[in-house]
Amino acid sequence: MDGSDHLAHERSKAQFDVEKMKIVWAGSLYAFQVSNRIARLVAGDPAFRKENRAVLSRRELFKNTLRKAAHAWKRITELGLSEEEASWLRFYVDELSYAYVHWGMFVPAIKGSGTEDQQNKWLPLATNMQIIGTYAQTELGHGSNVRGLETTASFDPKTDEFIIHSPTLTSSKWWPGGLGKIATHAVVYARLITDGQDHGVHGFIVQLRSLDDHLPLPGITVGDIGMKFGSGAFNSIDNGFVRFDHVHIPRNQMLMRVSQVTREGKYVHSNVPRQLVYGAMVYVRQIIVVDASIALSRAVCIAARYSAVRRQFGSENHEISGTRVETQVIDYKTQQSRLFPLLASAYAFRFIGEWLKWLYTDLTQKLEANDFSTLPEAHACTAGLKSLTTSAAADGIEECRKLCGGHGYLTSSGLPELYAVFVPACTYEGDNIVLLLQVARFLMKTISKLPSGRNYKLSGATAYMGHMEHYLIKYSCNVQKAEDWLKPNTILEAFEARAIRMCFACAQNLTKFADQSEGFSELSTDLVEAAIAHCQLIVVSKFIKKLRQNIEGNGVKQQLETLCYIYALHLIHKNSGDFLSTGCLNPKQASLANDQLRSLYAKVRPNVIALVDAFNYSDHFLGSVLGCYDGNVYPRLYEEACKDPLNDSVVADGYGEYIQPLLNQQLLNARL
Repeated sequence: MDGSDHLAHERSKAQFDVEKMKIVWAGSLYAFQVSNRIARLVAGDPAFRKENRAVLSRRELFKNTLRKAAHAWKRITELGLSEEEASWLRFYVDELSYAYVHWGMFVPAIKGSGTEDQQNKWLPLATNMQIIGTYAQTELGHGSNVRGLETTASFDPKTDEFIIHSPTLTSSKWWPGGLGKIATHAVVYARLITDGQDHGVHGFIVQLRSLDDHLPLPGITVGDIGMKFGSGAFNSIDNGFVRFDHVHIPRNQMLMRVSQVTREGKYVHSNVPRQLVYGAMVYVRQIIVVDASIALSRAVCIAARYSAVRRQFGSENHEISGTRVETQVIDYKTQQSRLFPLLASAYAFRFIGEWLKWLYTDLTQKLEANDFSTLPEAHACTAGLKSLTTSAAADGIEECRKLCGGHGYLTSSGLPELYAVFVPACTYEGDNIVLLLQVARFLMKTISKLPSGRNYKLSGATAYMGHMEHYLIKYSCNVQKAEDWLKPNTILEAFEARAIRMCFACAQNLTKFADQSEGFSELSTDLVEAAIAHCQLIVVSKFIKKLRQNIEGNGVKQQLETLCYIYALHLIHKNSGDFLSTGCLNPKQASLANDQLRSLYAKVRPNVIALVDAFNYSDHFLGSVLGCYDGNVYPRLYEEACKDPLNDSVVADGYGEYIQPLLNQQLLNARL
């Protein structure tokens, strides 16, 4: 069998309706149809070819990205694509550019924080690409600690202007994508100062470059911060720095939806609640969770297809059509135990992303109605799940690279590039550990209110804490045999018991400290672990909830059930110390979970290739010789090797100067 035969055979084993699973993965029939149409459009356009990115210099890579971004805008305009379709097109182009930040952060910042007049002025310019924006918050000296930003915006009542200034080297804005060479404008976050009083960090629209010749405006020093991790990845975008030397901007370029500065210099709050600002943060983080599911699923697709094609070792008695063949790598239990939980995680993260999208919509409606009751939970959920999914996805991509053996190290495998593109998500929009500590604070605050006698109703993701007495005193896992782990309520209760016992232990230990801040610092590791337990519970519960919906397609629901159990039981196996130390499980029950997990691997094995096919990724989007749909891995590997610029000449450049003298024993007399 060649690679094509392998994958065709694997697809013939599918025990479910793959086309229906594609719709489940996409979220709806409409979303599937739109994304599928745009994916084909991008894959069929020669201008979007990307296989040569790894061999381009930084200058060539950057210019090539500018060309693609311009072509993308041209196609969007020519075809009259909707905002959703345009977003899909930029997604499938799959190359980071200034447009990534312009559409993903600059435009939403104006929508979320600008007044109606400001939106009417700036959004048409931005949406028609008459200006190009970036989002300048992070500084050289401060990232996660937004309150510590040093850039100042001082109001001058004489001129009715703000003066944007970088008072120190560490106040230089650092990292914004598109800033280094392209952006004409930025939403700059700075400390608002009126009459000597500091009102904290606010957003300001600042023009950076001339719209005539693109030169930086007076008082602005701007540039690129240099090469980043990976060969392509974020090196296709101009992450930049900027320093402001008393740059004057009109007063009305402060984003004033929530608070304003009057002509007289008085700082006032509008009738719009300040909490609306958090809506944009929730939006961005739920998008990152969806991105995590996509990044991980791409890696899993590559690793699964390659594992089905690759053969190594095996029984000498294994023959096909009279020819001795080696064992498919995917049939080794060690490969399955590493790959299949990642496949399950990709699906789990996809569904949690859907739930977060609903949560964001619900939150927005409530905030606009001045209902802030769900804001703390929404903030905690998006912060924690952003941390959980991005960390797991980054680790999972690297594991998939290792699952592909030596070939996974090649840039042409697509995995090094994918890792380099995704891993910054563990840091941007909130460092993952810092975010988990924020979740922990929310959980500790929730627990502190439970015994107080106040009328405090628990709902949403923390509803299980309302059953504290049951889980702390009465709960006992009723698993007697391995099959008992195939009961959703049994799994859910085990995760709830673990989360609440870990949280309650942290809350009790915090009471031993007279200074709560000292307690949080001392117990920070335990608090992070408790927050992770809470977030894992959310993912498991939402996966189970997904299974209770009406899902169409023969065998689709059964496959999702198998993946759900794999995800949950693998977490129990991986975190067995937590479940055992908190008394949620005994050693026998933990062992039975592992036994059932092995059985589930055997059950999902015939469907693995069909399950990754359901992601519906084109070869263009995957960008991997190992993960190609037809399975012809080895011819593609050889073709890619031959294309490398080092193979343009038979004899290497430098042979005459450095190698020939060495071989001729003339190196000591050579002039180097």
